[in-house]
This record gives sequence, structure tokens and C-alpha cells, in this order.
Amino acid sequence: MANKFKPIQTTAHGIKAFAFVMVTLMALGAGIFTYQSQQSDFETVNGQGYQWSKLQGQWTVINYFAPWCAPCLREMPELNAFSQNLPEDTLLFAINYDRQTSTQIIEMANKYTIEVPIIFASENTLLPMEKPPYLPATFIVGPEGKVVDTIMGEVSEQELRERIQQLKTEANKAA
Repeated sequence: MANKFKPIQTTAHGIKAFAFVMVTLMALGAGIFTYQSQQSDFETVNGQGYQWSKLQGQWTVINYFAPWCAPCLREMPELNAFSQNLPEDTLLFAINYDRQTSTQIIEMANKYTIEVPIIFASENTLLPMEKPPYLPATFIVGPEGKVVDTIMGEVSEQELRERIQQLKTEANKAA
């Protein structure tokens, strides 16, 4: 008679163990999901994190520059002016071509009056383009998160405005 009850106890114990394993796996999965959803694809020097998935629907302009690049420094006032009055649904970032510390980038931004938010380049920085072969280089990322235009060489505020308006018009016609 004692043997008849053992399978019931073993089954109850097995169900508890299975339930414990399932709850643990669900908690682990939720933790991983939460961790990944809080990770940034890129960060600005001031510590603001951004995820490309949350920028969908936005037009994003990314300008590669360097302090040793004279054309880059000549176009910076144009980019500053553009950043002061961005078109609707548009963001602008600069990124230093050479990796530097946050302190070095802040000092450089102050020295050259760079008012555009600067992306802190690290091994964890995820951008939808490769580092350009020469400077200055400006990339326009469309609302779907893909590069839709590349401007190699100096760019003016007016040229950026016109190009973004043209890309938006083309996108609306295609939709």
C-alpha cells in the first residue's frame, strides 16, 4: 500500500520542481529583456542615451568631424545654426572621428564652440553607417533607421534644410 502513494508524492514534487524552474526562467528572461531595453545604442558626451528603435519616425543627421579637419571646423557654425532650429521630426548629432575621453571632447567642444550634441564614440556605439574614409561627412538617417543620404565635404545649414525637405517629400510620395 505504501508504494501506491510514492508516485503521487513524486509527481507532486516533480510539479513543484517544474514550476520553480519555469518561474526562474521567466524571471531570468524578464531581467534580460529589461536590461536590453535599457541599453543605449549610443550616448552623447553629456550622458544622454539613445536607442535607434526609439528614434524610428525621426530623421537623424550625424556629422563626423575632427579638430584637425579645417573644413569640419568651418562648417561647425552652420551645424550649430541648424541645431538651433531643427526641422520637425529631425535630430542632429556630431561625432568626433577620433576616439577621445569625455573630458577631451568637452574641452574641444568649448574650444571650437560646438553646440551640437556630440556622440561619445566607444566600442559599444551602434550607428547605421561605417566610419567614413575622409572628413567632413554627414549622414542622414531616415525614419526607418537606415542611411538615406551621405554628404561628403562641407555642408551648410541651408543645404541640410533643403536636402532633408527633399528626402521628406520623396518619402511622402512613396508612402
